[in-house]
Amino acid sequence: MDYLQIKRVNSLNGNIKISGAKNASLPLIAMVILAKNSVSIKNLPHVADINTLLKLLSNLGAKCNREEDITTVDTSTLTQTKATYDIVKTMRASILVLGPILARFGHCEVSLPGGCAIGQRPVDLHLKALEQMGAVINIEAGYIHAMAPDGLKGCNIIFDKITVTGTANIVMAAALAEGVTTITNAAREPEVVQLCEILNANGVKIDGIGTAVLTIQGTDKKLIHIDEFSVIPDRIEAGTYLCAAAITRSELTLTDVNPKHLGAVLSKLQEMGSKFTTTEDTITIHPSDVIKAVKIVTQEYPAFPTDMQAQFMALATQAEGTSIIEERLFENRFMHVSELQRMGADISLNGNVATVNGKSKLSGTDVMATDLRASSALVLAGLVADGITNVHRIYHLDRGYDSLEKKLQNVGADIVRLKE
Repeated sequence: MDYLQIKRVNSLNGNIKISGAKNASLPLIAMVILAKNSVSIKNLPHVADINTLLKLLSNLGAKCNREEDITTVDTSTLTQTKATYDIVKTMRASILVLGPILARFGHCEVSLPGGCAIGQRPVDLHLKALEQMGAVINIEAGYIHAMAPDGLKGCNIIFDKITVTGTANIVMAAALAEGVTTITNAAREPEVVQLCEILNANGVKIDGIGTAVLTIQGTDKKLIHIDEFSVIPDRIEAGTYLCAAAITRSELTLTDVNPKHLGAVLSKLQEMGSKFTTTEDTITIHPSDVIKAVKIVTQEYPAFPTDMQAQFMALATQAEGTSIIEERLFENRFMHVSELQRMGADISLNGNVATVNGKSKLSGTDVMATDLRASSALVLAGLVADGITNVHRIYHLDRGYDSLEKKLQNVGADIVRLKE
């Protein structure tokens, strides 16, 4: 098993190219199930979750060819409609195949998903919406059995709470449904927006893209032709490297990034003392003399993202004063706290609120990654900790970061990947 060994660095300097967004890539790969042609996808990140979903599609009968810069997926050869546990158990996003397979074939079986243990992320919102569209759903022996022999029917769906994967799943199901589907309280994340934009550009009329109300005109089971497209930049990866620059008081330039997707992150970094120079596709962060304490509340986009909470907690350990971080989306997303405490961080928890007292003198030690974003928080802490930090169980990290240690090495970090 691999681990990362990190030594304290005085500063970082240089450019980091941002990869394609993992959280955009997964629904876009699932979307290809709706296509009648072989689809070319550019800018897919080289991360474990992408490989897992491509393997799942291959197991269902699709032809997938992965090159360095372009991936082709042909689902015209799909023969299977059962997503088995051995694949789905490693990644919750596997649930994204449920909507498009059901819409295309009228039946499917999908194992209940696994993934990071950061809290309850039930799929009941997905299932309730599909039932409203006419599906008959039963859960037996850990599998979702869904049937819609007469096809899915457009209807009005109101999500009780905002769900990103739920919105994506139902948008894809609605694309092949009969009639019009309206989704109220839809997620507005850039990753959902791109999915809608690509479907809209390829024959599925969608109104309200980027708003909380989406209206989808279904094709009544007619598969669509999908042109080549390129995945948007990963805003969470970008945010992580911005935190790496901030915590080491360094100047870094991110390229191939969309600053418009990072509004809440840039705003909080500015509150903490950072300054930026931006263009349409670059962000340069300039070092600050003092890192200031901050108050953060995680909420759905366009508010502060839960996927950046752990990284900002690491940054807050080096701030002057007391920072308050309230996690409103996942009830178990503070598992990195105990590991940061092992390094010397002064953090106390009260329910879903973390109080971070800075500035803490961190010391390198052996720490364990507990989920994807917690992994990157421990890497950030290792950059400023005295001595050597060994981050174990980085298979979590590899699920969502493309060549993290290489990108950090290229800007001056002392970080290497080793074998246990």
